[in-house]
Parts: sequence; C-alpha cells; structure tokens
Amino acid sequence: MKSLQLSMLLLSLVLAALLSFSMGALPHEDFLQCLSLRSNDSSTISSVIYTRNNPSYSTVLESTIRNLRFNSTNTPKPLVIVTPSRTSHFQATIYCSRKHGLQIRTRSGGHDYEGLSYVAKVPFVVVDLVNFRSVDVDVENRVAWVQAGAILGEVYYRIAEKSRTLSFAAGVFHSIGVGGFISGGGFGLLFRKYGTGGDNVIDAQFIDVNGRILDRKSMGEDLFWAIRGGGGGSFGIVLAWKLKLVPVPATVTVFSVSRTLEQNATQLILRWQEIAHQLPDEMNPDVSMFSVNSTQDGRKTILASFSSLFLGTIDELLPIMQQRFPELGLSRQDCSEMSWIGSILYFNQLQNQPLEILLNRTFRNPVGGQYYKIKSDYVKEPISETALNGLFSRLSDEEASSAIIIFMAYGGIMDRIPEDATPFPHRAGNLYKIYYNVNWQEQDNVNSQKYIDWSRRVYNYMTPFVSKSPREAYANYRDLDIGSNNVGITSYTEASVWGRKYFKNNFDRLVQVKTKIDPENFFKHEQSIPPLH
Repeated sequence: MKSLQLSMLLLSLVLAALLSFSMGALPHEDFLQCLSLRSNDSSTISSVIYTRNNPSYSTVLESTIRNLRFNSTNTPKPLVIVTPSRTSHFQATIYCSRKHGLQIRTRSGGHDYEGLSYVAKVPFVVVDLVNFRSVDVDVENRVAWVQAGAILGEVYYRIAEKSRTLSFAAGVFHSIGVGGFISGGGFGLLFRKYGTGGDNVIDAQFIDVNGRILDRKSMGEDLFWAIRGGGGGSFGIVLAWKLKLVPVPATVTVFSVSRTLEQNATQLILRWQEIAHQLPDEMNPDVSMFSVNSTQDGRKTILASFSSLFLGTIDELLPIMQQRFPELGLSRQDCSEMSWIGSILYFNQLQNQPLEILLNRTFRNPVGGQYYKIKSDYVKEPISETALNGLFSRLSDEEASSAIIIFMAYGGIMDRIPEDATPFPHRAGNLYKIYYNVNWQEQDNVNSQKYIDWSRRVYNYMTPFVSKSPREAYANYRDLDIGSNNVGITSYTEASVWGRKYFKNNFDRLVQVKTKIDPENFFKHEQSIPPLH
C-alpha cells in the first residue's frame, strides 16, 4: 500500500513538473507565433529575434552588459531578445508581450547600474535598440535627430564629422546609450553651461502601450516633459530624440592636478567646496578621491585629483584659476589644449586612439572595473574637515582598494533652470553631487557582498553631511538600496520612497502622466513610476 502511495506521489510530482514546464514554455512559443502573425513582414522580424536556442543569443545578450555582476549563471535571462529594425517590430513586440503576459525591458546602451534594462524576476523579453541608432545632423539649423539606440560616441562623432564647433550636452562615457541617458535626465560635461541632456531635447518619437507612434505635438507637453528625465522603462519606448546642438569653441582646455593628504589635499578640498560651484559656466570642475600607496613609507594615503574641462584656451583659463583658486597652483604644464571631440577621448582615457573608437558600442572602457556598485548623493553645505577625514579613513579600507569617490560641482546654468523644467530636479542649492563607485575584478566576484556592504557603510556614514528630506539621488545612477517596487502590484506609497529621492516634488506629476499613458502599468520594473489605482 505504501509502495503504491509512493508511486502515485512520484507520478503526481512528475506531472506537475511537466505541466509547470509546458505552462512556462507556452507564453514564449505563443509570443513568437504572435510576432510572426502580427508583423507586416514576417521574414524581417524573424531576422531580429533571438531565442535561447539561437547560437547568437548569448553574444547579443552579453554585448552590452556593462556591469558583469548581472551576467552570472544565476542572473535571470530573457526568454527572447528582439532587436527591432523598424517601428512595426516595436508595435508587434509590445502587442504580443501584453497578450501573452511577458514584461518588456528596453536596452539602449546597457549602462543601467542595476541591470534593469536586461534583467527581470518574471518572464520577460529584452527589446535591444542596437539596430535603431541612426544620427542625422543638421548643422545649419543646429539640430540632430538621433535614434534611441545610438551611443553617445556615435552622436559626438557624427556631429564632429560636420562641425568641430557644435556638440550636444551629453555625458562622458562614449558607450552610454542615448535612450537611457536622456530618459534619466542626462548629466554631462556641458551641463553647467547648457543644462542636462533632457534640457536640450526639442522633440521625440515615442511608442506607447497601444502601439501609437507619437511626437511632441501628438503626445502633449505632459508626456514630453516626463520622458526627458522621469527614468527609462516607465511610460513606453522612445524611438528617437530631436536634439538641440550647442556651440563649443574650436579649442578647449583640460587640466588635472593631483595631491595626496600629505600634500595638503584636505585643505584644497575644503576650499574647492566653497568655490567650485561659483566658477564660470564654461568649467566642469570635479575632485576624484581614491587610495594609493604613499611614496614616503609605503602606507596607504588618499590621492585627490582636481580636474576640469574649460571651454576656452589655457591663456583664458589660468587668470581665472589664479584669481578664484590660487591655492591649487594650476600651471600651464598641468593643462592641455585640444578640440572638443578630442576632450571626449581624453576623459575616456583614449587619447591615443583614433576618433573611430567612439563608434565601437561594445568597447569596454578602461575607466573603472567590470563588476561594481554605484551610489549618489547631493551636497548643500560644505562638509567639514572632520567629516572628510572619516570619509578618507573608509577609502583606506581593504575593500576600497579599487573604489573611487568623485565630487562633481554644480552651479552654473543649473542654478537658473527651475526644478520642474524637466523631472530632473537637482538644480539650485546644490554645491556638488557625490558619485560613489566600488568595483572589483572577476577573480574576486565570489566576495562581491563585502564590496557592496562597504558601499552601504560609506553611504550610511555620509548621512549627516548630505541632502535631507529627501536624501536626493540621481536617477541614472540607479541604486535599488534606496527602495524598489514590489514585482507584482506597485503601490504609490512604496514607489514614493525612492521616487522622491530621484525626482523630489516632480514625482507626483510623473505619477499623473503614468496614470494617463499606461494605466494598467504594462511598462514596469523595480524602479518604474506607478499609476494611481
């Protein structure tokens, strides 16, 4: 009798497993059939679909995974990757994903710091914009239409092909995708002169949950406002941006001056905090801090590197620095003149590479590690010497051997643009932003938790010295530690915890836009804007 009961139990378990497997496979198979039927040209859509048994699946998936923390055997993988080459492919993918209960994750450059553009805890599809990356530059009217899959390097390169005195107010790293960059606001080298990337967008092409293709006029000003800084993956898919190009001089200057603690770095940082936000709009000053071995006795010390881009010549820069920041002792030998496009190579540490390196979207930048955890803060009042010393002691920890902390000056035009001009609210009143990066190499990934714990300890230590109520953070430096949505039903209360840190009072307007454009919350992830129910 017991033997029969055991046999029945085993049979029921096998049947349950088979049923579970078949149910898990059905949405995937039905989704593919739906795509074929829904597409106007089934032959073209079949060429942009990658399932797990496709030999190119892993290559396509891993091509722009920038943070290798999210490329382990335990990382959830998409059932299907779609790389649309025409708008009908997007429409079919959205329709079929909705019909068969699959989430969509949209990836432009793969720089989401928490991997949310290509990882999900539920059955999902990745829409990779690799085939949607044309850049059409109109020098005469100082505009460019750029598809959302283009990387910043492609944008910079195509503009420079036609003009060395025009650019776009974009970020430093050339492999960042334009779609995600602008969706999160878009902080970069020219932001103190011209504002964020989102501030310099004048039109867009967008596809909503119902497959409608909308431009600025047809989507309305509320949605156009929301997509220029309200975070990617919440409202729909941006297909292209119309960018306002801005003038840059034929010659720009870059400088870098490094000092250790023994060389008075602490006093220089204290002074920098007081004057950096008041420097001319044409500058983009920052201070990078990391541990090094002291040349004096081999013990660890902190090296502070003071650097900036300046939109002008060395002869124009030196008098400004001698007047405003004489303590730094900036000399002509610390400075280099170059073209604007040359400065992009410089800040990517690619000075000896041809400009064409900017077109390489899979290039792994030498700056930073391949496994990392990022956090951010905003500072309203100068941090005291005692507080800085506490930060430096933590940078000397064993786990911080490859960590870097950067103070990035605000001020400039950011003080003159209203907080609600776009969802990006970090404007007047900020002295600087803090970027925390702890990274490690593959051989130490088994110990990744100790590095992540270090970043959390440093973040907790900094609590008294940074912005409060809310403690602000930059949406494009995504950090799930500050709060995340329930994978199932996203509540307003839950989302407002992290939402107000990224967007402050703009969060409520974003919720209103979301409720109108995507009331059923199809486009969602762990930090997407929720609709009101």
